[in-house]
Amino acid sequence: MSDYTVRRLSMYYRILDELERESDDVVSSASLARMTGTNSAQVRKDLSYFGNFGKRGRGYSVSDLRERLRAILGLDRQWNVLLVGAGHLGSALFSYKDFAKRGFHIVGILDNDPEKLGRSWDGIAVNAISEAEEVVARTGAEVAVIVTPAHAAQEVIERLTRAGVRGFLNFAPIKPETTEPVRVRNVNITIELEGLAYALQHDELTRPSL
Repeated sequence: MSDYTVRRLSMYYRILDELERESDDVVSSASLARMTGTNSAQVRKDLSYFGNFGKRGRGYSVSDLRERLRAILGLDRQWNVLLVGAGHLGSALFSYKDFAKRGFHIVGILDNDPEKLGRSWDGIAVNAISEAEEVVARTGAEVAVIVTPAHAAQEVIERLTRAGVRGFLNFAPIKPETTEPVRVRNVNITIELEGLAYALQHDELTRPSL
C-alpha cells in the first residue's frame, strides 16, 4: 500500500472527526471524496484494503468508520515521542497541542546547547544528546522528531536507532541513511514554500497580459 493511500486515510479520519463533532451519523463516499479532493472510486478502493465498510446506497457510519480508521492508523494507543532540538522550531512543535490529542506524547527533549540543558519545558527536562540511551530507556520512546542542524541529524538518528527508537519525523534538511525496520518521514518546510513560490511565479509569467 502506498504512502499516498495512508495520507488519504489520515485525511478521511480528520474529516470523520469533524463530522462526529457536528453530530453527523452517516457520510457517503462521494462526500468524503469531495472533501478530500479525490473521487468516490478512490475512497472505496482505499477502504477496501482493510475490509468492508458501510452499505451500498446508505453510506458509512461516521462513528464506526472513524474508530476503525483510528485503529488502522495506530491512533488507538499512546506513542511516546522524543523531541531532538530545543530551538525555535522545536519549541513551536512542543507547543502544538494537537500531537497529544492524536496520541503522540512528547516525553523527552534532547539538545547539545549548554544554555538549554537542565531547563524544563512544562515539566520535561532538556537532556544532553549524550544521554539519549538513558532517556529512551526511561521514557520508552519509540518515535523521535528531529529538528537538529543538518550536520548533526545523521549521527543523532543512528544513535537513537541503536537505543531502540523505530520511527523518525525528520525536519533536518538532509535525507538520512537508515536500515529496516526503521521508518523515516522527511519534512522540509522551506522546500515546500519554494515549490509554492515557483508555482506562483510561473503563474505570473504565463498569465496573459491585458
